[in-house]
Amino acid sequence: MTTEAMDPSEVRFFSGSSHPQLAADIARYLGVPLDQTHIARFSNDNLYIQLGASVRSRTVFIVQSLSPPVNDHLVELLMMLDIARAASAKEVHAIIPYFSFARSDKKDAPRISITARLVADLLQTAGATHVMTMMLHSPQVHGFFSVPTDPLSSRPVFRRYFQQRDLSSTIVVAADMGHAKSAARFARELSLPVAAGDKERVSDTEVHISGLVGQQVQDCRRALIFDDEIATGGSVLEMSKLLIEYGIQEIWTVCTHGVFTRGGLKKLAAVPQITEIVTTDTVYIPPEKRHPKLHVLSVAHVFGEAIRRNYLRQSIGDLFVFGEENP
Repeated sequence: MTTEAMDPSEVRFFSGSSHPQLAADIARYLGVPLDQTHIARFSNDNLYIQLGASVRSRTVFIVQSLSPPVNDHLVELLMMLDIARAASAKEVHAIIPYFSFARSDKKDAPRISITARLVADLLQTAGATHVMTMMLHSPQVHGFFSVPTDPLSSRPVFRRYFQQRDLSSTIVVAADMGHAKSAARFARELSLPVAAGDKERVSDTEVHISGLVGQQVQDCRRALIFDDEIATGGSVLEMSKLLIEYGIQEIWTVCTHGVFTRGGLKKLAAVPQITEIVTTDTVYIPPEKRHPKLHVLSVAHVFGEAIRRNYLRQSIGDLFVFGEENP
C-alpha cells in the first residue's frame, strides 16, 4: 500500500456481478471498502439494481468486466452508471478490465455495427465521466470514447513473471500482425527476439496462418505466443501447429484476457508442446474450469495504482498501454 491514500469518506466503490473478487482486490489495495450492490430480477426478467451506499457528491468507481454473459453485464454496468449519475455523484468512473466489444472496431461487412463505438457512446450517455480499461483489442478503439479513457498495460505484470524464468532459446511470437507492435514491446522488455504470424481470419472460430514475419524461429527451442485475448483458442492453436512444424519444442501462451469459450482452454491444454498458459484476472475463471497448465496473474494492483494516482491528480503515464515504464 502506498503512503498517499484515498479518503474513504469521499469515495464509493461498487462491483457488478461479473468479477466481484477483482473489485474486492482493487478496493483492498486502495484501502477503501467495497460497498454492496443489490442485484435481482423481476418476474419479467428485467434487472433490478440498487447501490448500497449514498453516492451524493462523492467520487464513484464501478468495476465490471464485459465477460460472458456479455450483454447482461453491459446492461448491469449501464444501469449502475445511470444510478450513480442520477443520485448526484460528483464523478462516475467505469472500471472495465475487459472491454470485449473492442473486437468490433471496424465495418468489414455490409450493414453491421461498429459496436465498440456504440458501447462507448452508451457508457457516456449512462453517466460515465471517465473510463479505465486494459489492453484494448486495437488502438483505434481508444478514439471511440468521448470521455477521458485510460487503457492500461498488462505487460509489466507478465514481464515480472517471466523475468524469473530461464528464457534462453526463447522467441516472442505475435499471433498476427495487428499485435506485432505490442509483442515487440514485450520482447524488448525481456531482451528476446520477436516474430509475427501472417494470419487471415476466415470466421469467428477459424483462422489461417500462412507463415511468420520477423526473426527466424528455427534457432529457438521455445516460443512465447503473446496475444491480447484468447477466446476459442483458434489463433493460438494454428500458430502452435506452425511453430511445431518449424521445430519449436515448447510453447508458452500469454494473453491479457483469458475468455476461454467453447472449450478453448481444454483445447490448448491438450497440445503436449503447450506447457504453460498464462493470463490475468481481468476475466473471472471459476476454479472448476481451470487447468493445471493455467496460471492466472492478478492485475488488481495495476488498476488500484492507476485509480489512486488519478484520484490524487498524479500521472499514470507509466501504466498506460503505450507508455514506457520507468526503470
